[in-house]
Amino acid sequence: MHRMALSQITWQDVQQLPDDGHRYEAIAGDLHVTPAPTVRHQWISGELERSLYALVHDSAAGIVLHAPIGVEFPSTGEGVQPDIVVVSAARRGIVDADWIRGAPDIVVEILSPGTQRRDRGVKLKLYGSQGVSEYWIVDPVARAVDSWRFHGGARCERYTDRLTVRLAGQELGEIDLGAVFKNPGAATP
Repeated sequence: MHRMALSQITWQDVQQLPDDGHRYEAIAGDLHVTPAPTVRHQWISGELERSLYALVHDSAAGIVLHAPIGVEFPSTGEGVQPDIVVVSAARRGIVDADWIRGAPDIVVEILSPGTQRRDRGVKLKLYGSQGVSEYWIVDPVARAVDSWRFHGGARCERYTDRLTVRLAGQELGEIDLGAVFKNPGAATP
């Protein structure tokens, strides 16, 4: 991950950058560039997305989208590209043809050595201040998910076995984290 100190980069500025396989984000006026994810990262992302899709989409509770997907916070001009986002059916109006304009209900970031500090630092602060209901920090090394909920004060709960999925105040089910953190090299076609 590279961090470039440029003067007050906005999400609109990021949209002018080349489509070159990197993920560009504008946070607190800084440009953040993240290289392509690893196979392990992609495995975890795919398993989480598949599980979320089964719980959220199949119940018509909302929609699940995955990277690269842009999320703009119009009030601050900031924008990010989380690994996975979930938007409840009631808030589907924040999704347009280009990107999400506003706070998703659930944002998922999968840690890598180059993003760990940012995901646990400026992104945690950003999501908490912009109205994201729940922020999942997925730690492949610890084989755990830290679920931050921001309504009524920020609080975090760590999941290592089964992850409870809540959307718009309703519990939709659980995700088996053993399957999510399975070694991708051991996967059968």
